[in-house]
Amino acid sequence: MKTTGKRLKLPENPYILFLPFLLFYLVVIALFQTSEIYGDESRYFYFAHNLLQGFYSPKAPNVDLVNGPGYPLLVALFLALKIPLILLKLLNAVFFYLSIILLFKTIRKYGSFRITFLVCLFWACYYNAYEFMPLVLTEILTVFLVSALMLLLTKVFDSPKEEGSKKYIFWAGIIFGYIALTKVVFGYVIVVMFIGTLLLWISNRKIVNYKKAFLISSIALLTTLPYLIYTYSLTGRILYWSTISGNNLYWMTSPEKDEFGSWMEYPLYGSDSISNTNVDSGSYSGGILNFKNRSYHFQGYEDLIRANHKDNFDEIYKYKTPMEQDDAYKRIAFKNIKEHPLKYFENWVSNIGRILFNFPYSYKTQTPGTLVRLPMTGIIVVLMLFCLIPTFLNWRKINFSIRFMILMAAVYLGGSTLASAETRMFTMIAPVLLAWIVFVMMKTVKIKLKFRNGPDQ
Repeated sequence: MKTTGKRLKLPENPYILFLPFLLFYLVVIALFQTSEIYGDESRYFYFAHNLLQGFYSPKAPNVDLVNGPGYPLLVALFLALKIPLILLKLLNAVFFYLSIILLFKTIRKYGSFRITFLVCLFWACYYNAYEFMPLVLTEILTVFLVSALMLLLTKVFDSPKEEGSKKYIFWAGIIFGYIALTKVVFGYVIVVMFIGTLLLWISNRKIVNYKKAFLISSIALLTTLPYLIYTYSLTGRILYWSTISGNNLYWMTSPEKDEFGSWMEYPLYGSDSISNTNVDSGSYSGGILNFKNRSYHFQGYEDLIRANHKDNFDEIYKYKTPMEQDDAYKRIAFKNIKEHPLKYFENWVSNIGRILFNFPYSYKTQTPGTLVRLPMTGIIVVLMLFCLIPTFLNWRKINFSIRFMILMAAVYLGGSTLASAETRMFTMIAPVLLAWIVFVMMKTVKIKLKFRNGPDQ
């Protein structure tokens, strides 16, 4: 690090610039991780153990496809090599650190060093991501993959040189596909992007970027094809990604006036189809990063849930297999939407609040911890709203890589609002939103933090 006079000159190498954050993340994980298994962690261990035994889901009729194999493959590698699981958690620090580096390299193509540094500093301090670091969950890996995809998209679409473009198209498609295997909601994004880019390319084959976008989407779809072939062999259904989507949709469509569409665990039957597996599930005690510290249920809430949902769950659990139960969830959910469209709209608005600010939840009181989310996410949301109009007015003048990212984020966020969701959905796509904001702001706004002149006293 060099100094010029009294001014401190920051190193321009992002690996050095943000190295203190890597050390900070490692400390956070070391302090707050525990040997217990919490919540969704049990799923990934369950599927990782299955992979080590030569299969992923039990065969029909007990098909269980709660999530894709992207993250269980990584967990299985650690289990197979008998690597201490603390290192798997510490890997989250590396993934998030690398997401900062990748975001820096992406934004630097559009913005000045100062702006790029400030935005990446903002991302490095983004609290919402911290709570996932001590856990064996997919969010931090997904953030890393999304950030890697962003940089590859700039190399595909924005580079003046064509050599190497095929390589970047290939890797962009592979990573896009692996994101879907890690978070299956992105599978639907890939399908939409595939159809959309195909139509664009057919409409005007002279535009090279349309062809590149179609190739990326095609390779992404092909990357997920082995998993989709596997799910088809088990279910007989095309593009079948998960057996839990109906559960999320069901809670989102609840017509009860005191419920806001948030996911809940039904007291009698458990949280989902793998809640009774052989994987132990303990109580995570992560201090300020404890998921349970976000909010608390009202006393006696279980009685209210039973009163409101017992008939539906009696109907759902007449079926014994996860697929049949998933279908039953969906049938009731679509019936709720048809009979109570206004309540579904109200729940949809509440769902946006949960995605952005982790509020409101059904039968829960909020804690002061919710306030921690407001400032940083609020800044992103306000800037997003500002950027919407310039984006619409100047769509064709925006770099194609940014347009691809915007469409990907729009499909992802739009789809995520339709079923019960949380802040983790927003966190995973936040790097894309930051890159878009920087691009638009650099084209439209000039900000000076120092006054040009004025009294010295």
